[in-house]
Amino acid sequence: MRIDVVTIFPGYFDALELSLLGKARRRGLIDVRVHDLRDSAHDKHRTVDDTPSGGGAGMVMTPEPWGEALDAILAEGAEADRPAGEPEPLLLFPSPAGEVFTQRMARELAEERHLVFGCGRYEGIDQRVFDEYAERGRVRLVSIGDYVLNGGEVAAIAMIEAIGRLVPGVVGNPDSLVEESHEADGLLEYPSYTKPAVWRGREVPPVLLSGDHAAVEAWRREQRIERTRRVRPELLPRELRGGAPGRHAAD
Repeated sequence: MRIDVVTIFPGYFDALELSLLGKARRRGLIDVRVHDLRDSAHDKHRTVDDTPSGGGAGMVMTPEPWGEALDAILAEGAEADRPAGEPEPLLLFPSPAGEVFTQRMARELAEERHLVFGCGRYEGIDQRVFDEYAERGRVRLVSIGDYVLNGGEVAAIAMIEAIGRLVPGVVGNPDSLVEESHEADGLLEYPSYTKPAVWRGREVPPVLLSGDHAAVEAWRREQRIERTRRVRPELLPRELRGGAPGRHAAD
């Protein structure tokens, strides 16, 4: 998978050199290329923003640098050996006005061959950038939650990690992905324990030390249901929305 990122703060993405994603990059499983948007601004001050049309607070990122930067990335991608029928790169713009990023979307995006992230700042990017590239290919505005950040970099890193770890070979044991929160049946993950058996008077649940694999699996299933009912009841399938009085999820 190739991932291009356009930003005015390339240093943010140094974090992608760490841990599993860093190893995946060095092994050639993921090719991440970070581009400084200011390299596409050619005035003395490398300006990438201006006052909003119609007035208002803040500044808006201008379309010219974005057009130049994205055109160059897409042209380079077009020159690469793309298999017949392979779709154009998918442009993703982190935005509080976008569709909500989920584990299901992460799995979907992990099937893509080429993703391009555009990280906005200030009051956002001129709408014409989205319109231009939506006419030419595929564009999605994506939000990581109902809150506002200073820019798209943190959101892009979160999405790249969520997507990248699903690329085959990135996580050493693929079975470890199956029982995580929001995977499979959509329930939250069960609590985890390790040695020692007793820590500060707190014991590992005896069933986990019993050696009874069926009992362990049943306990873990019960814990997943209870944790989901307590923390995120809206995620429970309708048939599991029972439980103690007063703790039912709303239909």
